[in-house]
Amino acid sequence: MNKSSLAQKSIVTLIAVAFLGFYSCKQNPKKETADETATEEVAAEESKPDIKLSLAQWSMHKMIFEEGVDPYSFAEKASEWGFEGLEYVSGLYYKELEAADFSEEAMNNWVEKSKAESEKYGLKNLLIMVDGQGDIAVPDEADRSKAVENHYKWVDAAAALGCHSIRVNLNGSMEPEVWMPASVAGLTQLATYAKDKNINIIVENHGGPSSNAQLLAEVMEKVGMDNCGTLPDFGNFCIKREAGDYYSSKCLEEYDRYKGTKELMPYAKGVSAKSYSFDEQGNETRVDYPRIMEIVLDSGYEGFVGVEYEGSELSEEEGILATKRLLERILE
Repeated sequence: MNKSSLAQKSIVTLIAVAFLGFYSCKQNPKKETADETATEEVAAEESKPDIKLSLAQWSMHKMIFEEGVDPYSFAEKASEWGFEGLEYVSGLYYKELEAADFSEEAMNNWVEKSKAESEKYGLKNLLIMVDGQGDIAVPDEADRSKAVENHYKWVDAAAALGCHSIRVNLNGSMEPEVWMPASVAGLTQLATYAKDKNINIIVENHGGPSSNAQLLAEVMEKVGMDNCGTLPDFGNFCIKREAGDYYSSKCLEEYDRYKGTKELMPYAKGVSAKSYSFDEQGNETRVDYPRIMEIVLDSGYEGFVGVEYEGSELSEEEGILATKRLLERILE
């Protein structure tokens, strides 16, 4: 065969191969699209933030205080409702603890019983919300130090229980110029004690100046300790009440919850998803959940988001589950 014939044969072969390849693609037009879709789905799954849901025990406070539900059933109920983590509220156990004057024995008993229940149902202990142990943002140094020391037993309890944090309140003064240095001093003392026990001291926007997120963020900057942070709450942004109190009377002025959440998220070691009421589509009516959760996720936060239902239109169980469903829908 001469060179001309070989060249012609090569050209024919190349054309045939190209045609077969084109024909094959025409025969499988969906293959490439399917591969691209699968790759995109894998990438999306891998990029999803690692968010789990926990239950704030305050969501059950009416069951416990009004219906006589045993607070030690917390883990059992949280497990039934499909949660993975537990956020305890110290005040729900004060009836027995105060009767024993918060003795070491009583505190150890509380830890042992709570830990046994959490292990029984395979749930993770995350934090303890501590109330009623003294104001750690009072200007008087002796009073402040005493209040801080009252929290030490809860730091010890959190460490024994396997939690990462205790949540404290920054009560003590309504005047920002007084509150700020007192808050820094109180938190520094408490976080210093907690540091060696690997426990974080976290502050919720929870009435008074602490509900002014800009001020609370400034406190975090001034403390400047790795184990001191925030617990942004979607609902507690009232900065001025009718009677000048922290929690009870009519709210006269609120800090912008979305601006506030964004300001607190850089210091967040937990998130409290507060809810009150829902429409027929299952959306929260007082908080724009998609918007506020976008702020949480855009901050790069990963970890537990705690459901804290505080409404009255639904029962506590119904409200807890409605909040959980809403979060799950958003996260998906």
